Amino acid sequence: MTKKLSGQMPTKRRYLALFFPFLPAERWLRTAPRPPDAPLVFAEKQRGAMRLASVDATALGVGLRVGMPLADARAQIGELAVVPHDPVLDQDLLDRLAQGCARYSPLVALDAPDGLILDIAGAEHLYGGEAELVRDVERRLARLGMTLRHALGPTADAARALARYQTRPAPDESQAIRRLPVAALELEAEATTALVRAGLKTIGDLASRPMANIAARFGADAAMALRRLLGDAPSPLDPRIALPPVVAERRFAEPLGSTAHATKVLAELVGEAIEELGERGKGGRHFRATFFRSDGLARSIAIETGHPTRDTGLVMRLFAERMDSLADPLDPGFGFDMIRLAVPRLEALGATQLKLEGGAVRAANEGAAMDELADRLTTRLGRGRVRRLRPADTHIPEQAQLELPAIDAPAPLLWQEPEPGEPPTRPFHLFDPPQPIEVIAEVPDGPPHHFRWRRATHAIRRYEGPERIAAEWWRRRDNGGLTRDYYRVEDAQGRRFWLFRHGLYDEKPDPRWYIHGVFA
Repeated sequence: MTKKLSGQMPTKRRYLALFFPFLPAERWLRTAPRPPDAPLVFAEKQRGAMRLASVDATALGVGLRVGMPLADARAQIGELAVVPHDPVLDQDLLDRLAQGCARYSPLVALDAPDGLILDIAGAEHLYGGEAELVRDVERRLARLGMTLRHALGPTADAARALARYQTRPAPDESQAIRRLPVAALELEAEATTALVRAGLKTIGDLASRPMANIAARFGADAAMALRRLLGDAPSPLDPRIALPPVVAERRFAEPLGSTAHATKVLAELVGEAIEELGERGKGGRHFRATFFRSDGLARSIAIETGHPTRDTGLVMRLFAERMDSLADPLDPGFGFDMIRLAVPRLEALGATQLKLEGGAVRAANEGAAMDELADRLTTRLGRGRVRRLRPADTHIPEQAQLELPAIDAPAPLLWQEPEPGEPPTRPFHLFDPPQPIEVIAEVPDGPPHHFRWRRATHAIRRYEGPERIAAEWWRRRDNGGLTRDYYRVEDAQGRRFWLFRHGLYDEKPDPRWYIHGVFA
């Protein structure tokens, strides 16, 4: 089954919150054996003492709680398995779970450190309703060994609070929200204690009071948190990946057990996305393929192009390059049951018609071949490893070119070319920063006759200059930028150098000389 998604989403929102109460323990038990009959706790230094950052179900059952000092936990439970808390690895697992949950919605937000929130508006019909969608989520996460608490809600805050704080069922979501304890507002400890002491123990108790009185007595934060929980104020979702403008996906009743078969399906999805791009008059600059495995995990592979494209062959060649260069090859596991292609970055790409003369055709083909080579090298080697020099709009020599990733869009400026038959005015090799030299000149502001560089003395036989380059006016105003007088010189051995005096004598009493480049 193929489905195309557009950037338009239904106006009525529905959210599914997932809470993993024992995520660190279940992550650790993936690779380490479980300690026999010993509660498992994760400790880290907090407020100058070792405290429990997370516990497993066994530790929770014997009364250990997050935030408890480790010394108190050892005194309470003799046999205790203590593991250093590693929030980085926990975040990595949460991110992989979010990637797998993207099968249900492209809008998945991380609720760190142990939760996810999904915007499932419009997605429930693919599973036969919200209940079936939730059952599918439970089944896949149970297969991964994850303990899950979940809840649905009309707002992200409501779904999150129900997943984390609901203790008993209610006839509807509105009643369930009102039965939540005031701790669900997640205010500061002092504010929560003040609410409880005032007899306001549940959200319903608080909602029955005028909002102005709540803000005046308990603070504006309490009033805003209550309004967001009740849906009276917006609680926007910050998705892990923004909703792309073009998406094509395909689901399979029988999972695909072959990577080669999955690649063929990806080529079909690329063709569908390219067709939609053509209808929009756009080209893609960034393509991301996500392969969802039947066990609940997912793997994403992304490519970029230097120019907008609607070439299916080019996109698939880049995907092939990317797959071949993966350190961890694409593994179908028990099979891929869904493949999604997203095009998150579009740019205008109008129809073009080349001239009939062969020269224009050859020039266009040569440019396309060079761009494709840069794209392939970038895909295989990495974004920052293939770079290209681009001209910059400045007359300062060392700033006249920028070294940028070759995959970036070309700059609108063109390189300045010398007159036909004339030697280049700038050397091919520039020193950055320029290197200091010792110069002998007939007059203080005259051309150099000898200079010493790298312990060698060079006698100048010919020179051309000066070419005067002033500092940018804003630098002259702010920090007294100095004028440069450049000379192209040739020594007795025929070697050519680019020298400059940094500063005029009315700007600086003893200006220094530098060598800025060497001509080939």
